Amino acid sequence: MSTLPVIAAVDGSDDSLRALDWALDTARRREAPVTVVHVRHDTAWTQPGAPVVLPPPPEDDPVLAQARDRLTERADGIDAHYAALDGAPSALLPELGSEAQLLVLGSRGRGGFASLLLGSNGLAAARDADCPVVVVPRPGREVADALPQEPGPRVVVGLKVDSPDEGALGLAFTEATLRGARVQVIAAYPWPIRDWAMTGEMAMVMIDRTAVETDTRRLAEEIVAPVRARRPQVPAEVVAVPGDAAGALVAASPGAELTVVGRHRRRLLVRPRMLGSVTQAVLSHAASPVAVVPPAPEDGPTGSSNG
Repeated sequence: MSTLPVIAAVDGSDDSLRALDWALDTARRREAPVTVVHVRHDTAWTQPGAPVVLPPPPEDDPVLAQARDRLTERADGIDAHYAALDGAPSALLPELGSEAQLLVLGSRGRGGFASLLLGSNGLAAARDADCPVVVVPRPGREVADALPQEPGPRVVVGLKVDSPDEGALGLAFTEATLRGARVQVIAAYPWPIRDWAMTGEMAMVMIDRTAVETDTRRLAEEIVAPVRARRPQVPAEVVAVPGDAAGALVAASPGAELTVVGRHRRRLLVRPRMLGSVTQAVLSHAASPVAVVPPAPEDGPTGSSNG
């Protein structure tokens, strides 16, 4: 059976070339081929009555030629393939996930999520692709209140103890293994805890914060334990933090090799219009590349939602 490639989607921008470099490095670590794809979204459009101008063949596509030149300098014998696709990127990019280990995109990084051509295209890929989608931000993205970190390579992963995402944990440990990194598991718990009072207003609930943090860490350790057993060579730490999960993941992202988040499971046949709030916030603000991991396929018609 052939090894699925790491797919890098390019558009000729500096952002997509950085993503191409990241994809190349990851493919080398995974001993996988690289497929470079240019989705030519505007080649099929012409004004009524105007002559149809056919796009250049893939071998003459200037964007792919730029990527080919870059890989010639850096590929070091990695098996590389190139493809030009004509159509709507928001439809074609997610479809690439069915034939890839990872789909890698670039980010414009201007206060929000925007990848190859339009923000909606990258969001569609991160939301709908069948494989993990990695978004590589521009360098120098600033993060307020970054968490102090010990030196050394690190992979960050978010964990909801009430609905753990095994796919996200698995990818985090896999990438840590390939990169000689440790895994930092961020388990956020709600604080302060509020409840509805009889007056209809929100009221503080008297709960011991230390006990909540201890319980959160204990549950997280139990969830992580089987993955640790499968990857005993990977150091892993669980960090229980109060408050907003997205803020904690963003604060942990500076200096990380990768920040991993899970994706909401679709409910029935309804296609979500957007990613979960935590996932979208991490994509918008994290300083490291971000991997969005799809939920595992379900055996039955219904299932819980993963954050």
